[in-house]
Amino acid sequence: MQLLKSKTSLDYLTLATALAEEFAITAVERDAKGGTPKQERDRLRQSGLLKLIIPKEYGGLGETWITTLKISRELAKADSSIAHVFSYHHLGVIIPHIFGSEAQKEQYYSKTIENNWFWCNALNPLDRRTTLTPDGNNFRLNGVKSFCSGSKDSDILPITATNNDEITILAIPTQRQGINIQDDWDNMGQRQTDSGSIVFDNVVVYEDEILALRDRTPTPFNTIRACLTQLNLANIYLGIAQGALAAAKQYTRTSTKPWLTSGVESATVDPYILQHYGNMWVELQGATCLTDIAGELLQNAWEQEWNLTAEQRGECAIAIATAKVAATKVGLDITSQIFEVMGARATTGKYGFDRYWRNLRTFTLHDPIDYKVLDIGNWLLNEQLPKPNFYS
Repeated sequence: MQLLKSKTSLDYLTLATALAEEFAITAVERDAKGGTPKQERDRLRQSGLLKLIIPKEYGGLGETWITTLKISRELAKADSSIAHVFSYHHLGVIIPHIFGSEAQKEQYYSKTIENNWFWCNALNPLDRRTTLTPDGNNFRLNGVKSFCSGSKDSDILPITATNNDEITILAIPTQRQGINIQDDWDNMGQRQTDSGSIVFDNVVVYEDEILALRDRTPTPFNTIRACLTQLNLANIYLGIAQGALAAAKQYTRTSTKPWLTSGVESATVDPYILQHYGNMWVELQGATCLTDIAGELLQNAWEQEWNLTAEQRGECAIAIATAKVAATKVGLDITSQIFEVMGARATTGKYGFDRYWRNLRTFTLHDPIDYKVLDIGNWLLNEQLPKPNFYS
């Protein structure tokens, strides 16, 4: 594929749609197999879409989060594992921008463009088993980190480690000596995300690879990645639901048989099936609108950068939490309810329709939506914005 520097947002979405259609051909087979989607990751490398969110001054495409997240949503319709690793690349590549110095931001952006790096996600600050200790002019990283999505076939690992009981953020090459990516991801969903663990055995870390050791007073922008992560999840959940509904529609129109007491000759005119489809559509449109509104607020917050206020950040977080709760509830409902409109034969293994629910159920356990609902209720009733952290 040729480079996309002169393309528009619509062109990027069109390209993503074409890739999603390509990935859909083998999605069921690859879901059953698990492992690393190497060919699909290489297609993403070749497409130029890994450069989407990197500013133009560093050689990137300078696209918005609105476009980038919609592309993740588009990919999720066909294969949420691919959407997962693709989106977490973008959540990784901006880490030096948020947590590092100006020099580090420029260095990592430029080298990502130069080397076509694929970033993964090994932050997981809840897992504090990795430690960083001084070693002369450098440091040594030891321990284990879990839920390292997209780690296999990646080029750069952003990591959190404890240093004197404080969380430190760093970014190092995946292939560095002492890094051992484990083949221990065997979950029921998101089976091609390589979200298992990594063992770090006395890995050398250079001072300029440590992002959190900077002389900068914390600001609301330092916590914007949590907003990015949460809205990314909402978009993937939404994409899975949209993909499930589209697959169900195709199956119902071509394969579903009318129930023997329905009194109709085609399942497409069964009043109960029509009612199910109508309800699913309405619910999905509501979640889609909430997610799109949150995307606009997030892009505006991102453009404020270091001028972002706590109130702007908080309002953005509430909109994102609202979208995520809606996408979660609607998605879990639709990925289960599609079998009501397809019938018993749709449970045949060759169709793989169950993957939509399995993927969504696995991914929605990233963090409990109960706490998002709590934040929303506290904001609505007590006018208290959520306290920023890695997850909200």
